Amino acid sequence: MTLPDTMSGVVLLGHGGPEMLQGRDDLPVPRPAPGEVLVRVGAAAVNNTDINTRVGWYARAVRGATDGAGAGTVEAGGWSGALRFPRVQGADGCGRIAAVGEGVDLDRIGERVVLRPMHQPLGDPDPMALHTLGSERDGTFAEYVAAPARDAYAVRSDMTDAELASFPCSYSTAEGMLARAELAQGERVLVTGASGGVGAAAVQLAALRGAEVVAVSSPAKADAVRALGATEVVGRDAALPEGGFDCVIDLVGGARWPLLLDALRRGGRLATAGAIAGPVVELDLRTLYLRDLTLLGCTHQPPEVFAALVAHIESGRLAPVVARTFPLREIAAAQEAFAAKAHVGKIALRVAD
Repeated sequence: MTLPDTMSGVVLLGHGGPEMLQGRDDLPVPRPAPGEVLVRVGAAAVNNTDINTRVGWYARAVRGATDGAGAGTVEAGGWSGALRFPRVQGADGCGRIAAVGEGVDLDRIGERVVLRPMHQPLGDPDPMALHTLGSERDGTFAEYVAAPARDAYAVRSDMTDAELASFPCSYSTAEGMLARAELAQGERVLVTGASGGVGAAAVQLAALRGAEVVAVSSPAKADAVRALGATEVVGRDAALPEGGFDCVIDLVGGARWPLLLDALRRGGRLATAGAIAGPVVELDLRTLYLRDLTLLGCTHQPPEVFAALVAHIESGRLAPVVARTFPLREIAAAQEAFAAKAHVGKIALRVAD
């Protein structure tokens, strides 16, 4: 296959509002380095991290909810500090391998793959080192993306590209949280933000583990969340039973965070990978140590987390939850719909024509 020199895509020009997203038709097609593959992207999806990165929310100076506060006022607003602009964002992706770099089997060309969003950089000996598609390196909001070959997972499924692209970021985050928390069959788990991408994934994956899932969501979305596997849905302002849960999977943070600790039994675990209601919370250390609680911050994922996710997909144990699909060039509208939080699950982006 002869690769084109240029491609279409959307680049982020700097931190700020949607005006910082620019559609381009003259982006250079990346060439895969040794150990990498080049994927022609069929579909991507929208995640909180895309918007958080755009507005610079990851900067320590920003202390509010993920609603655009601090947009354009920070410099070091990426996961690992300052970003290089322009940057092609996009952590989720499904497509086919179009070319391979040195050392990669030529037979992989044409393979349908989903991309592992967060991975250890090639050649870095630090097991906790992390690169994220769309942050430390260009991502999937373009026709082609280069990625480490070991992090492009072959997938055999009848799902559409948009459906498959709804899985990688949210579901690997949720699977990583559940694995770190060692959620077991029969345990009672509380999932906050249960109608969002990671929350909906956590509900499904916790139910697959045989846990009793109590989900926090709005009444309007309760039926949809129950359909994902929740045995009970409670409102966002509802009282929580003290000591009622073995585990809490939290994606919200904010002012109600201390109530989540009170809701844990003695020896319970709380795993967090998000803070959409605000990253700065109050912690009474007496609650933590007198009740022998465990707090788990979850970003890094060992490779077996994504491998388990792909196995779930191929077995049909997971159902995609795609609320809407937009063309990539309408990404500003897609992010606006995402921020409105009127949907359950994911919003996909169609990249290939």
